[in-house]
Amino acid sequence: MSNLRTERDSMGELAVPAEALYGAQTQRAVNNFPISALRMPTPFIRSLILAKAAAARANVELTQITPEQGEAIGAACSQLLAGDFMAHFPVDVFQTGSGTSSNMNANEVIATLASRILGEPVSPNDHVNCSQSSNDIIPTTIHVSAAIELQERLLPALGHLLSALCEKSLQVHPYVKTGRTHLMDAMPVRMSQVLDGWAQQIQSNIQHLRMLLPSLQALAQGGTAVGTGINAHPRFAETFCVELKELTGLHFTPGDNFFALIGSQDTAVAVSGQLKTTAVSLMKIANDLRWMNSGPLAGLAEIELEALQPGSSIMPGKVNPVIPEAVAMVATQVIGNDAAITVAGQSGNFELNVMLPVIAQNLLYSIELLSNVTRLLADRAITTFKVNQPKLNEALARNPILVTALNPIIGYLKAAEIAKQAYKEGRAIIDVALEHTDLSRDQLEQLLNPEKLTAGGL
Repeated sequence: MSNLRTERDSMGELAVPAEALYGAQTQRAVNNFPISALRMPTPFIRSLILAKAAAARANVELTQITPEQGEAIGAACSQLLAGDFMAHFPVDVFQTGSGTSSNMNANEVIATLASRILGEPVSPNDHVNCSQSSNDIIPTTIHVSAAIELQERLLPALGHLLSALCEKSLQVHPYVKTGRTHLMDAMPVRMSQVLDGWAQQIQSNIQHLRMLLPSLQALAQGGTAVGTGINAHPRFAETFCVELKELTGLHFTPGDNFFALIGSQDTAVAVSGQLKTTAVSLMKIANDLRWMNSGPLAGLAEIELEALQPGSSIMPGKVNPVIPEAVAMVATQVIGNDAAITVAGQSGNFELNVMLPVIAQNLLYSIELLSNVTRLLADRAITTFKVNQPKLNEALARNPILVTALNPIIGYLKAAEIAKQAYKEGRAIIDVALEHTDLSRDQLEQLLNPEKLTAGGL
């Protein structure tokens, strides 16, 4: 019992660890939700602390709390952000659907530190939570944390991958390979065209994520309990956003309609959907790399990925495409996270969505995973792979589909006969075409030149 102290809230007294900065409401949540051992994500808690600091500044300006209280709250927030603040936030992700437990966790911790700084009591509810409700601060924090993580982590990571793809495209432009549709031999393409396709996928994802930022940076703060703004100063929402911009460097604005932002999580669902699309793009790139790297003897072996680790505990010398495999697993997880967010987004019951913590957890987890694995894909797969030119040339020389270039001259049916014979006899298409057309070898070499065929046209 000497390691405990007694705290009191509106429900009565409760024992709390003696050294804990939080109080009774946090302890009740710890006791009530021993579910997963997953805490709210670090970026979420960081953004929640920043939001509390911005709220204190706004409340001082609007004379809702004293300057001394506001300064103490701000100093407490700065102190937390400068240290290992996560040690003070033990509440499980799977808690009350509004995130009230996490909000009160922050209020109590900040109030404890602010009281020490000020030398007199600072209330978690009346001062730290002034002009706020869990119902607007938690949706706000979801938006703020996602916006910061996108701006500072994922968009730069995707930009890094885009640069790597563009640079590699220039390096591999001279190489021509057999194209494939339905995993079957098709007309030739340049290696640069393959990478340019991947690059455009990433560019599109960057553009679409950027388009979502204005919606993410429109905040529910000021709507308080149900969207009406009860107990908040009429200018609180606007003033809060000004102060938060000062703290984060990002331009936040009050939402056009607090009822929509508190009762739904449509923006988070939309962002998650775009994260899923990004994951799908990365999985396509990863799978293409795995196919092109397959072998080295019994596969395509068009490229050689960087060897990073032994690939088998029993087969000596085996090396596997570990980075593309990790990318594919991340993509799978992000797709699963999106499914959870989609279901959670439907839980806007009247004036409040009641799955806010799980939305925050999955949204930020997806951003974290994609940010980390995108850089690995760029640096340990795209930048470092080598092209196996002899293998490319060998496949091109035997590719009967090159006969497609002769369609305008000899017709589809005649070309099909030549292709089937070349495939059946394992011969080069040019040799069979020489026997069955009036075209000279020089003409056929021009018409069937793989490099020329990558340019399209007649």
